[in-house]
Amino acid sequence: MGYRREVVGTSGDDRIRSIKRVLWVILFLNFGVAFAKVFWGWTIKSAAMQADGFHSMFDGTSNIVGLVGMGFAGRPADDDHPYGHSKYETYASAIIGAMLLLAAYRIGSEAIAGLLHDAAPPSVDVMSFVVMIGTLAVNIGVTTWERAVGKKLGSAILVADASHTSSDVLVSLGVIVSLVLVKMGFPKADPIVALLVTFAIVYTAWGVFKQASATLSDAARIPVADICAVALAVPGVLGCHSIRTRGSEAEILVDLHVQVDPNVTVAVGHDIAEQVERKLVEHYSEVVDVIAHLEPLDDYQQAKTEQETRGGLG
Repeated sequence: MGYRREVVGTSGDDRIRSIKRVLWVILFLNFGVAFAKVFWGWTIKSAAMQADGFHSMFDGTSNIVGLVGMGFAGRPADDDHPYGHSKYETYASAIIGAMLLLAAYRIGSEAIAGLLHDAAPPSVDVMSFVVMIGTLAVNIGVTTWERAVGKKLGSAILVADASHTSSDVLVSLGVIVSLVLVKMGFPKADPIVALLVTFAIVYTAWGVFKQASATLSDAARIPVADICAVALAVPGVLGCHSIRTRGSEAEILVDLHVQVDPNVTVAVGHDIAEQVERKLVEHYSEVVDVIAHLEPLDDYQQAKTEQETRGGLG
């Protein structure tokens, strides 16, 4: 037995195309923001602004990583990958997490160097704030939009990339604060603020890795009790156990054992199990594959279910 959702709409090719479209739009916006920061930072000799610009380039690079990852993730299931290639999206999000750590290392090392050695402060003017505030507004808009679409589509890559872009927002805010303080006569403000931003970026990377780990380590996605409640609502199901869920937030796979009256025919039992599979797919929009193993609820199975229930359904 086994039932797999017919992948259509945003759960299939349309979903892949939607994610790629978002990544392409954000790619051009990120490189535009990066160019503005690097160019003006070079003009006023501001190392902090140039560093922020190069950090924005990491955002654009992460978009490219995401596009490559989605190219692999969009491939259909084959003999070597019977469950499909969706985990490539998670691999890409993990790479973005690594890029966040790289950005944190670069910014942090420059901040420490600035604290230990005296350097000429940047020449802060009105245009400096215009560039930083303008690019900050773009990044806030990008982050908000990308995270909203990522959650709607259940896309790990968009959520991870939004986290990456949000780190750029933190860096830009830090640069603006440091420019204000430098203008007020505190040259060491630049490296101090940059160091604080570094810790914020590391925290963001931890969140990305945590989400990727949940998928790659096959962590449970839906509470066992909830799955069992849906199964028990199907007429003819007397018990359930050995419930397991795994996969990404957008594509969850479920397998479970359902118990029926031992006196029913094989055909009837098979039909009940299929109803459970269909019910779970209909009840959870993120569930794409369910396998229900049929068992007769005899004394042995009754004892097994009671034992698992006492220890927690699973």
